[in-house]
Amino acid sequence: MNDKLFQAIERRRDDLVALTAELIRFPTINPPGEAYTPCAEYIAQRLRKSGFETELIRGEGTPGDSDRYPRTNVVARFDGRTPGKTVHFNSHIDVVEAGDGWTVDPFGGDVKDGRVYGRGACDMKGGLAASIISAEAFMEVFPDFPGAIEISGTVDEESGGFGGVAYLASKGFFSKPRVDHVIIPEPLNKDRICLGHRGVWWAEIETKGSIAHGSMPFLGDSAIRHMGAVLDAFEEELFPALDRKQTVMPVVPEGARRSTMNINSIHGGQTEDFFPGLPSPNVADSCRTVIDRRFLLEEKIDEVKGEVTTILDRLKRERPKFDYSIRDVMEVQPTMTDRDAPVVTAVADGIRAIFDREPEYVISPGTYDQKHIARIGHLFECIAYGPGILDLAHRPDEWVGIEDMVESAKVMALSLNTLLRGT
Repeated sequence: MNDKLFQAIERRRDDLVALTAELIRFPTINPPGEAYTPCAEYIAQRLRKSGFETELIRGEGTPGDSDRYPRTNVVARFDGRTPGKTVHFNSHIDVVEAGDGWTVDPFGGDVKDGRVYGRGACDMKGGLAASIISAEAFMEVFPDFPGAIEISGTVDEESGGFGGVAYLASKGFFSKPRVDHVIIPEPLNKDRICLGHRGVWWAEIETKGSIAHGSMPFLGDSAIRHMGAVLDAFEEELFPALDRKQTVMPVVPEGARRSTMNINSIHGGQTEDFFPGLPSPNVADSCRTVIDRRFLLEEKIDEVKGEVTTILDRLKRERPKFDYSIRDVMEVQPTMTDRDAPVVTAVADGIRAIFDREPEYVISPGTYDQKHIARIGHLFECIAYGPGILDLAHRPDEWVGIEDMVESAKVMALSLNTLLRGT
């Protein structure tokens, strides 16, 4: 029966390539959220032809949602002949901007040398196409299967997923009893299983000052200089301490197996928007920076925040006129699905069957939509598995290998067989 399943996928090879190329041709750029609705409608139309019931669900009131840029998600479901488990394939349809440096049309869906090129090819429209092909092949070979298959195309993963998976999870789309197992076809290599991700805390720190004429800075108090003291303390104290923290989580790449923090942005003083290069001659009374702190399973969020506020509070005691405020922007706990969870073992068996080797179990250095499925849906039977090389994501000339998609589709189909039919 496995041979029949593989043959059904091989017969769909050209369809898989064409589907991937068509998905790439929707310029679903986030921000602002271009072409979400036509892309979701295209996916719904495709899945309806295969017998799925489909819904278009707008993430109303979520960040960025508007009548011009509606946060349109598609959720499709096919119920088998008898009751059983439900396996859900979730892929995000949004992509980052194309940027410069392309040698092909970033939204052309060009096919050459065994690859499909375009923005979102590996991250993650190739994975979405592979999941659709795997489900259609499985349904052809096993028309009497028990349980149900769901496929979703969701939005805004690149900006936090709040209009997509987070919104759907709040409506019960990623919770039992509706769903039992979730596979997210993110591009983490076809022989890897991603069990979860590190935690993340984004926060905005603002230092306060007092405005005065730039020619007489002694009459004011520079918030930018105060922020300089903060950054200096981070360099001297916090960054070395974070670098010493190690984890048992199998995070890739190796450098991410420790705590990290990135300074995402700094904004201080008067705006230059109206007169580029000619800011007002004032002492800055405000300076803001956004920090991106990635933390480990071994760390508690209160400790993570405390490391920052301890430095800020000390500066407030020691530095004349220093004052600050801090605002949480995003907070996500680390997550790591157990290796013996049914969804993990099913995909692992598929990898062994297709590649004749043991899968590599990894943790993502950054978060993806598994965070919302865990924290809102309270569903922990969730992993990321899909075709594509993560290092190609967000770069010029992004591509996904055709053979990688075909082989990943076979692994997904075998996983469906294990999770739904138990064979």
